[in-house]
Amino acid sequence: MLGKPRKKQENGQEKNSSERAVYAFQHPLLRLPDCSKRTRNKANRLGPISLTGGLIVFPVSYIINDVICEVWGYQKARLLIWTGFAMNFFFVALGAICDVIPAAPYWTNDAGFHAIFGLAPRIAAASFVAFIIGSFANAYVMSVMKIRDGGKHFSARAILSTIAGESCDSLIFFPLALGGVVPASELPWLMLWQVILKTAYEIVVLPLTIRVVKYVKKHEGEDAYDNNISYNVFKIFSLG
Repeated sequence: MLGKPRKKQENGQEKNSSERAVYAFQHPLLRLPDCSKRTRNKANRLGPISLTGGLIVFPVSYIINDVICEVWGYQKARLLIWTGFAMNFFFVALGAICDVIPAAPYWTNDAGFHAIFGLAPRIAAASFVAFIIGSFANAYVMSVMKIRDGGKHFSARAILSTIAGESCDSLIFFPLALGGVVPASELPWLMLWQVILKTAYEIVVLPLTIRVVKYVKKHEGEDAYDNNISYNVFKIFSLG
């Protein structure tokens, strides 16, 4: 059990806490989706298992999402998910613009630059959609289970929310981005191993996640319960 609901703080303190939530986590959350999108475009091989490079990066964004949702609630997580999406889109758009501008005569690494920033529209669109849906599925399960269990069983909801989020992400990204590129017989196994290994990643670092959550709750004096809120993903600036 990670603590009981705390008394609601004064408006000024509540606002400062929300701002700290943004400043504390915005940088990793904003950058990780883009790193993951680029790394998971590469297919790797681990023995008989086919994997993508995003396996190394992407679970970290879900762990951060878990911490935010557990401490500050679904509404703060929703704001940061959309902020991460917007900044990621902005970065990718600028990279694409730079990619189409003709290179200088002395520039010899145009192919490498294109490989990084010249994402095919299909892959970019699949990544954006999968990130949004997977992240919100993760946050929703965390929030609903916390209310249902009265704040108990953090480990269970952290793991189950990751399974929900990663399943949505894999079911959307891989068919949309890699269908017809990866052999049809490999695609289901690729998706399955992504979910299994990313969940295993979550389990391995769970002791650290629990310690971080306890510390942040104590430091911030926050332990949000999302009673009577709207889970509408488009109510971006509704912070309660």
